[in-house]
Amino acid sequence: MYVRTTKRENKSGTVRYLHLAHNEWDPVKGRAVPKVLFTFGREDELDRDAIRRLVASLSRLLEPGQALEANAAPGLDFTGSVPFGGAYVLDHLWHQLKIDKIAGRVGQPKRGRPREMSATERVLFALVANRALAPSSKLAAAEWITHDVHIDALASTDDDACYRAMDWLHEVKDDLEKQVFDEVANLLNLEVDLLFFDTTSTYFELEEPDEPVARDEKGNRQDATGEGEGEGDQGPDGPDAAKPAGFRTHGKSKDSRDDLPQIVIGMAVTRDGIPVRVWSWPGNASDQTLIRQVKDDMRDWTLSKIVWVADRGFSSDRNRRYLRSGTDAYIIGEKLRSGSPEVKQALSRQGRYQDITGNMRVKEVRISDTERFVICHNPEAADRDRHTRDQLVAQLTELIADTDKLSDFKRGELRGKITDKPGLNRYLRTTPAGKLRIDQARIKTEENLDGKYLLRCSDPKLSAEDIALGYKALLEVERGWRDMKQVIDLRPVYHRLEERIRAHVLLCWLALLLVRITETTTGDTWPRIRRELDRLHLGTFTGPTGTFQQVTTPTKPQQDLLTKLGIPAPKQIAGLQPAPR
Repeated sequence: MYVRTTKRENKSGTVRYLHLAHNEWDPVKGRAVPKVLFTFGREDELDRDAIRRLVASLSRLLEPGQALEANAAPGLDFTGSVPFGGAYVLDHLWHQLKIDKIAGRVGQPKRGRPREMSATERVLFALVANRALAPSSKLAAAEWITHDVHIDALASTDDDACYRAMDWLHEVKDDLEKQVFDEVANLLNLEVDLLFFDTTSTYFELEEPDEPVARDEKGNRQDATGEGEGEGDQGPDGPDAAKPAGFRTHGKSKDSRDDLPQIVIGMAVTRDGIPVRVWSWPGNASDQTLIRQVKDDMRDWTLSKIVWVADRGFSSDRNRRYLRSGTDAYIIGEKLRSGSPEVKQALSRQGRYQDITGNMRVKEVRISDTERFVICHNPEAADRDRHTRDQLVAQLTELIADTDKLSDFKRGELRGKITDKPGLNRYLRTTPAGKLRIDQARIKTEENLDGKYLLRCSDPKLSAEDIALGYKALLEVERGWRDMKQVIDLRPVYHRLEERIRAHVLLCWLALLLVRITETTTGDTWPRIRRELDRLHLGTFTGPTGTFQQVTTPTKPQQDLLTKLGIPAPKQIAGLQPAPR
């Protein structure tokens, strides 16, 4: 296919016309003849803007690299292209948060010549971008940085440089987290009156857990002198709380992999879903003690009053007393099936529910002078609970039908199998004679709990609606864990050294921070944003005068994303290297 020119004579002279044509074989003439597909009109009246729009439209039908190759001028060789848009956007956010400058400040020696951190900062950013765009091992990340993406001011790297950047990140963790938070708070005008905290675990496919070593009460490894890695060795539980433990060790897995060693990870998130800090502990760490350390660590940031929001795994008496010390307060879920006096009193109190949203009703009950209790009821969840219970009871009824005719041994064997299924076992009772029956009293008790959950709050000023909606926003932490594991690929973790594993978690946190800021600002999901930005490519061309790099023209969706993020469109020519003389 080519542009064909024809001429026509008129009174004013020769007029040239342009056509889009291609050659077709004519069997009669025995040769190829031109066939006109489209006529552009007179050459001197050509609408070049229309031609440009046509070329852009046709280019969208090609892959970005193919479009660049098709538009290459004669005499230029197209040598390849790499995705450009994702790293370009993340790098601008990185600079908006001033993480490049923070990296140059933290970890500097108090005396002597300052370290040059520009190279380390670029590798660190590239590793964070890798988690957000193409999660992989550090060895594969070095290949990706060198060959498969454009990172500004970092043409290539190797795995040794990646490991050095991770080791530095582990050393400066506390200072970096604090200064990054300050910049995020300024950039987004964050509200940190409510701070949500939750933990998760990630497992390692190892045959044996790590060897136990001495640790302080914060889970940091102690050296021979008894000094820990982190700052401050006196935590809320005192020095006797420290126990030897391996970092990757067995514990209660939230991934249902109790058979494998794991670590525990905690995260603090704002009501907007912005992750402000992350922690790592040995795999046998207990949720009941961790939140007290988290409160102490956040106190060092000199924040104003914080209302801590956590789920029922952190609801011990000691935790509640600790969280409300000072000016802070808490909103914590309570286990409805715990059988505690407070739960029984709260559920037995009469009162009218107040509708606050389409699927949420709340009722505050007064049973304490120091705490407030709010019962939340979700009618839709109640219907789901009822339907699930009916299915379980029907299944259980079928399992125990005619079991009175079985021997005591066979009945006991069936009873043991049902015990391994908590959903079914909840509605089973055994008579004094060993007969299996449906527990009707338990069913009636469960009916009273359908769609309900109970909240404790120590703040006297929050309304019942604010308490309920505040706790509901705890789902932002769960969304953070889901994205950390499924989008940023927290695991598998390709490291065995504790410091590197901790640094890997920090890289994932930084990537999640940039991702969540992008989502919050644009109102779109990161997978969709990433897919659109990856279509913005950088092509490399070589010719007699040298080598240059050109960015594909941003599409309308790409332009809209950049506008929402306040990021300028990239320059069309990204790099130019004249040929040596």
